[in-house]
This record gives sequence, C-alpha cells and structure tokens, in this order.
Amino acid sequence: MRIPALDERLPLPEARRALRSWRRTRPFWAGLLLVLGGLELLVVPLSPLTILVSLGLGGIAAIGIGLALVAAGLFLWFLPHTRHYVSINALILSVLSFAATNLGGFLVGMALGIAGSAMGFGWTPKEEATGRVPNVRTQRTLAAALPLALLATLGGQRVEQVPQPGPVTAPAVPPTVTTTRFAPNGFLLAGVTTVPTAHGPLKVMVLKMNSASLTDYRLATRDGHDELALGASSLDLSGHVTLYLTKFSGCLEGLLCITFDPDTLPVPPIVPPFVFMTDVTAEQALVTSDSIVANGLTLGAS
Repeated sequence: MRIPALDERLPLPEARRALRSWRRTRPFWAGLLLVLGGLELLVVPLSPLTILVSLGLGGIAAIGIGLALVAAGLFLWFLPHTRHYVSINALILSVLSFAATNLGGFLVGMALGIAGSAMGFGWTPKEEATGRVPNVRTQRTLAAALPLALLATLGGQRVEQVPQPGPVTAPAVPPTVTTTRFAPNGFLLAGVTTVPTAHGPLKVMVLKMNSASLTDYRLATRDGHDELALGASSLDLSGHVTLYLTKFSGCLEGLLCITFDPDTLPVPPIVPPFVFMTDVTAEQALVTSDSIVANGLTLGAS
C-alpha cells in the first residue's frame, strides 16, 4: 500500500500551492528576516509607558527603526521590484540601530536586518521558460511610502521642485570629480533635468543638500584641449548646495558601492539625511552654493 507523502496529508493543499507559487516570485525570506528584525527592535520600546519614558530617545528611535524595517520587509513581499532601494535603506537603518537603540536590539534585530537587507539586494527574479523575467507592475506611489516615512522619523527634508541651473552654460564634457569622503547634510536626489552646453542640452541628475564636506577633493577637465587639475585637501560647501551630475558613484557608509546616472536613479529619488559616501567619483556639469571654502588648494595645467 502506498503511503501518502507528507505534502498530500497536510490540509489546504491548494492554498499551500498558491503560497509557494507566490513566495517564489519575490524575496520572501529576506522580507521575513526584516520583519522579524523590526519586531525584535519593537519588543522593549513597546513595554509599559513608564519603561518607555525611562528609555528616552533610544526607545523612540527603536520604535521608528523597528517600524521602518517591518515596512521594508512588506515592501520586499508586495513590491519586489523596489528591492534594491529598499534593501539599501534597510541596511543603513539596521547598522544605525546599534548606536540609536538598545545596541540594535542586543545585536539580534540588527543582525536580522543586515541579513535580510543583503538577501533582498542580491535576490533576482526566477526566469520563466521563455527566458524572460516576469514583468512586475510599477507602483511608484506605494514605493514612496517607506523612504518618506524614514525622512519623517529621522528629520529628513521633503522633496522640492527640481531646480533649474539658470542661464549658465555647462561644459560639453563634464569634468571628473573624485573625493575619498563625501559627507552631505540634508542630502537628497531631487530629480532629473537638462543643462545647456555648447553642444546642446545635457541630461543631468540633481543632488540637493544644505551643506557638504569633501575630503581629498580632485577635479580634472576632460575636453581634450588644455586640461586643468584642481585639488584641495578639503572642500566645504554650504547654503543651498546643488550639484548637477551626469554620473555619481561611491560606497554608502563605506560598505555598499553603487552607481547612479540620470537614467538609473532609485525609485523614489531620496536617501536618508545621515548618509555619507566614500571613494566617490562623479561627472559634474555644474555646482551652485552660497559658500565654498577650500583648504590646501592646488591648481595644475597640462
């Protein structure tokens, strides 16, 4: 007599089959780890009110970060096409929880968040028999909820209208800027626009911030004629700083290296205000700032 397989003896076979099919089309386990990590961070702060008051800002931060990690896990489940941007934000928050909360939920919540973020970022959709990746419908309005919630919790700024550079003409070939550390204050990717050049309009992405500090700053022209090289041990920009770039790459928190251009901006184009980047390389069309202070300035020509 044939013994039924365990799968056949369990109840609700059709529901379990549908769940398996749904689970295999998204980073399910990554989302589960983020949800568990967020819930773990919420355990202590959601104790009685007297305990929460005694915890102070650490307890409040744990609630905000915990809820954000839970939301990130839900985004990976229901909007898997946002996995890269959501995973980056979740990773930053997980690392931040070590200092901002009770040691990242005594390391457990932080570890779950980091593991879930890594799994979500590295997940790729399973290809169909035709060899094409299933199309996932873009829902930009829902995708905006997580980072906007993070900005509200952590004091970020709202996205403003993309600024226009005015009548200034940018070089046809943007110079290359490198810096070992880029530390902005109130940094956000404001969108995409065009700037005028001698060879016609140039598509650029717009980075806005209140101020920024650049270490080991280097700028080199790339027009093929008389090339100039400008350097400074440090460069400090302050007051309505706006960068117009055709390319921007670097390592978030010195850990996760990414590259952006006007055609591959994350959705939505916002990053948390506390982020810093290392090993930055950018192609800079224009820059505007109320104040620019350079230390150890050098200038060379070839």
